[in-house]
Amino acid sequence: MREFRLAASGRPPSIEVFVSELLLSVVIPFFNEAESCVALLNELRETLDTLPAPCEVIAVDDGSTDHTLSLLRQTAAQWPALRILALKGNHGQAPALYIGMRAARGPVVVTMDGDGQNVPADIPLLLSRMQEAEVVAGVRGKRRDSWLRIGMSRLANALRNRILADGMTDSGCALKAFRREVVDAFLPMRTLYSFMPALAVAAGFKVVEQVVQHRERKAGVSKYGLLVMLWRPALDMLGLWWWRHRRFTLPEIQD
Repeated sequence: MREFRLAASGRPPSIEVFVSELLLSVVIPFFNEAESCVALLNELRETLDTLPAPCEVIAVDDGSTDHTLSLLRQTAAQWPALRILALKGNHGQAPALYIGMRAARGPVVVTMDGDGQNVPADIPLLLSRMQEAEVVAGVRGKRRDSWLRIGMSRLANALRNRILADGMTDSGCALKAFRREVVDAFLPMRTLYSFMPALAVAAGFKVVEQVVQHRERKAGVSKYGLLVMLWRPALDMLGLWWWRHRRFTLPEIQD
């Protein structure tokens, strides 16, 4: 497989990006993001156009009740790299993300939120670390959230790391890049975003962190309340602790 090397735009010259001549897949779940989805996709297109390789973007509409889906389709009509997966009904962020990742065709998959808080220009920076590990997880350097949400996130990260030992400081950051084979390590669970690094580590993949930017939400409202951020991850964390101690790695077959 041939590889290309390029300096990341807007980054120090020492940062280089390695991408395959095959596809890079960016997966974004959307739910009622009519006010921000077009601007985000236009910004993403500008970033992907700087890469010397074909890319695809998989926009998963999770049963939006506003004009999100029609706007996504209008954008796709002007951008052949954009694929739309429209789900029947609203199923939640994790199912939308999971379906999008399973549909990805590239050897590298990038995930990000559809609310515009992730910065597409950080994608080359994640790719520059792909020679070090199978998963590069973003860490929000300066979070643009309320102090309560930040405090709860830090507490949850510390507790999760102590129990699951994934070594992550900000597993809730949606901006991640990973090899396509890592997708098989992910379980179809409701809090998938928060436990993707832990699942990858449990499957034997190496995970590294990379500080990325984080912006304030400019439009729309958050779809996840603070109460949901507490009890759902807590239940799933206990289940993953059990699974992590009960799973086995596939043995090698002798020649």
